[in-house]
Amino acid sequence: MNVQLKENLTKMTDKAAKIRLHSNGVIKKTIIATLVVSTISINTAFANTNNESKLQKIYHVYINDEYLGTVSNKELVEDLVTEKMNAVKEEYKDYDFSLTTDEIVFVPEQMFRESKNEDDQVLNEINNDLAIKVEAVALKIDGKVVTYLENQDKVEEVIDQLKLKYVSDKDLEKLQASADSEVEAPALENGESRLLDVHLSKNVTISMENVKPDQILKTDNVVKLLQKGTLEEKKYSVKEGDVLGSIAEDHGLKLKQLLELNPKIDEDTVLQIGDQLNVTAYEPYLDVVIEKEVFKEEKIDYTTKVVEDSSMFKGDSKVVQEGSEGQKAVTYIISQVNGQEVSKEVKEEKVLKDPVEKIVHKGTKVVPSRGTGSFIWPTNGGYISSTMGYRWGNFHKGIDIARPSNYTIKAADNGKVVSAGWDGDYGNKIVIDHGNGMRTVYAHLSSINVSVGQTVAQGSKIGVMGSTGDSTGTHLHFEVYVNGSLKNPLNYLN
Repeated sequence: MNVQLKENLTKMTDKAAKIRLHSNGVIKKTIIATLVVSTISINTAFANTNNESKLQKIYHVYINDEYLGTVSNKELVEDLVTEKMNAVKEEYKDYDFSLTTDEIVFVPEQMFRESKNEDDQVLNEINNDLAIKVEAVALKIDGKVVTYLENQDKVEEVIDQLKLKYVSDKDLEKLQASADSEVEAPALENGESRLLDVHLSKNVTISMENVKPDQILKTDNVVKLLQKGTLEEKKYSVKEGDVLGSIAEDHGLKLKQLLELNPKIDEDTVLQIGDQLNVTAYEPYLDVVIEKEVFKEEKIDYTTKVVEDSSMFKGDSKVVQEGSEGQKAVTYIISQVNGQEVSKEVKEEKVLKDPVEKIVHKGTKVVPSRGTGSFIWPTNGGYISSTMGYRWGNFHKGIDIARPSNYTIKAADNGKVVSAGWDGDYGNKIVIDHGNGMRTVYAHLSSINVSVGQTVAQGSKIGVMGSTGDSTGTHLHFEVYVNGSLKNPLNYLN
């Protein structure tokens, strides 16, 4: 009799009834008919043996084929599962999904004697191990799952938010309207642009999967994840002796990357101990690629043509034709990745106004440093207001020339400037050595236009008449020396 009972119990275990729990809390049972027959046989055999004894019914509990133990009442498990599912529903009540659980299997058994009560142990294990899952949308990039969202609408919302990081909602609407229309888009005005395409750099697909609720992310976090490649930012606390370069190197970054991650600092920032720096090198899961058409009217720079002129002294130049800018209309096709321009191509270009070339004549004639020996009048007209000789009890070393048609002072002959600057009573003074034993002096100038060592040509401008130093009015004081001896200028001027 005991052997037969054992065999029947073995058959019962092999033909276990499986129970799957669903979101509505109802337990659907599938009971194998032969199991019922086996159970009746056992009861009958037992009744014939001992009518006074009572059989005790227990349930062996399995989760995903893993044995947990026995319970005296399967409703204890059912109630716990329902409680856990209701808790998930409450926590994620704003979500729109259906709930499922791991597969729970009950195997009933009739016992002749009272079995050890394992209810608390089994319920505790179920509470810890049972996974309540939800049906969610898996977002995949190039076939690999990156994260989970509540539904397909959330995926579309994420993609829209990514695009709106770099283009306006208005521009996206125009792009869609243009794609739906068979009418050709109007010509762009100066400074206008329009989107030609906005797409993601990688293939995005979705699938439905059962996952734990805490694996589902909000759309804002998904956008951040896709942009940066991570939701966690690693921080570094500055220590004594740290510099930006070493911090960047220690974290596998270039200095430029470290500064981009920390926009509030630059290369000259003095770090303080304890300062927190972001050292996370972002690698986006995907990029937003934008292509747009831009129309601009732009200036065309004029060119400058230099013509050598042998009639002009070397170092002198003269503009014979002023240049002016032209204008052109250009249509560009510009590509951007995450808002950064990566390419710019000219689609069409039209010249609206030709530029005018600037023409400059440049002197090539060498300026001789040796004088001719014959002096020209050093001013533009004027008269001699004082001659060389004694006056007011002092000897006047040169002549004074006043009231010219303009105040330009010219070199009396070719030569080299040997002195140019302030000289006491002379005021601003220039001395030119003509290389033939002759020197000329120009005093009381308001300004000087030459420098020491400069070679000047006869008749070239060297300064402006003034009244500096010991002077009673605007005039030029002019002296002539031959081999170091002071001479009367009137004997040498033509």
